[in-house]
Amino acid sequence: MGKLVRDKIPEIIRQNNKEPVVTVLGDTEYRTALLAKLFEEASELSAASPAEVIGEIADVYEVLRAVAEVNGYDWQEVEKAAEAKREERGAFRARLYLA
Repeated sequence: MGKLVRDKIPEIIRQNNKEPVVTVLGDTEYRTALLAKLFEEASELSAASPAEVIGEIADVYEVLRAVAEVNGYDWQEVEKAAEAKREERGAFRARLYLA
């Protein structure tokens, strides 16, 4: 079974004297693969050591940017929506846990 990879991964594989088998996904398959990748990256973030956290956050961020783009949003729109939600509902800084 395959997985969605970053754009330069096939070239990196070729530099290691291997030939990758690559398929370009259509819109529906791409959306599905992005969501699967988001869960994969979130799981890796959950298991990351303190030294690995920043790299895993970067991976989640990159997938989220792609999800926004495939759904017709640029990242500035996402940031505006996030700010509006923060103003309306707050953020997570107070560390509140509702039991």
